[in-house]
Amino acid sequence: METKQTNNTGSLRVSEEVVAKIAMLAASEVEGVALEADGKRLSRVKTRSLAGKVLRPSPVKAKLSKETAEIDISVIVRAGHKAAVVGLNLQQAIKTAVQNMTGIAVSKINVKIAGIKLSEQT
Repeated sequence: METKQTNNTGSLRVSEEVVAKIAMLAASEVEGVALEADGKRLSRVKTRSLAGKVLRPSPVKAKLSKETAEIDISVIVRAGHKAAVVGLNLQQAIKTAVQNMTGIAVSKINVKIAGIKLSEQT
């Protein structure tokens, strides 16, 4: 699904995937959120498809209605950071980024703390 905004000069369409990527980018900049070794993506749980290939589902899902976005995000928090504070910071960072970059109002951001990263080796 995508949302469409129209003005005097034309229209703008934004897909759910774009909103999810903006949210992931904003989340990667929040202190206390663990990143994978490459530092580019949020940690993800590996699953296998029926064909046996490893799939890496996105930790961010966005649902768009006509005028608002609802975002679900699952993250790993670094040890030593308060999960509740990280969650609140994530909500604020994601809401600000999505609204500034797309003009779409964010109605809800659901944060799931999926785990804690104990050290750099784990």
